[in-house]
Amino acid sequence: MSTNIKIAIAEPSAIIRCGLVTILKRLPGFHLLLTEIASAECLVESLRMHRPEILIINPLLPGYLGIQHLKEECGCTEMKCLAIASMATDQAMIRMYDDQICLYDSPDELKHKLERLNAEEACPELEEEQQTLSSREKEIVICVVKGMTNREIADQLYLSTHTVITHRRNIARKLQVHSASGLTVYAIVNKLIELNDIKRPENIIFSQLLFSFHIPKFGFNMISRIFGKQNI
Repeated sequence: MSTNIKIAIAEPSAIIRCGLVTILKRLPGFHLLLTEIASAECLVESLRMHRPEILIINPLLPGYLGIQHLKEECGCTEMKCLAIASMATDQAMIRMYDDQICLYDSPDELKHKLERLNAEEACPELEEEQQTLSSREKEIVICVVKGMTNREIADQLYLSTHTVITHRRNIARKLQVHSASGLTVYAIVNKLIELNDIKRPENIIFSQLLFSFHIPKFGFNMISRIFGKQNI
């Protein structure tokens, strides 16, 4: 049975890019949906459109600003990333990737690396870790609880509005919370924000009720379901 994987290859050299595509198509045991990206100009948009599970990218791609920035900008925070390493590649930069491939790797070595990354993708972490927000997502939760609009959040965090919206969707999916009141509970319980920082009147009232009844942390899921029906 073949393993289905969506892979994007971001490499400016047509020779290297086409060579990788040819080798990947010949790997046994895989059914690969491949996307070729030749420049940084179309990198983010291509990743948003195709949402690959694995990105194979040349870290020296002109105009490319780094893997963490790329993941946040395209909204593919769970995407695994393989760096195409060369003699000119800074090893400190390579450490930020899930793995690396060398131009002299054999097809078997490439197959093994894909199998390992796909196994990590297929075996989810504990439910508690699935619900853990990234640092950027926590920043956005704080901004939402403070009553900021998507445009204001984007300006403050130097992101695009589209990226902010994508982060908010990911936050709602992870926490199963779909209202500002539910996010307020999460932010207070997890000590992300103080009551004095909350500007929305409805959030202030809800937060005061929360503490007046001394609702413990284990009640967060139940509370957020009650107050999580309105879209954030």
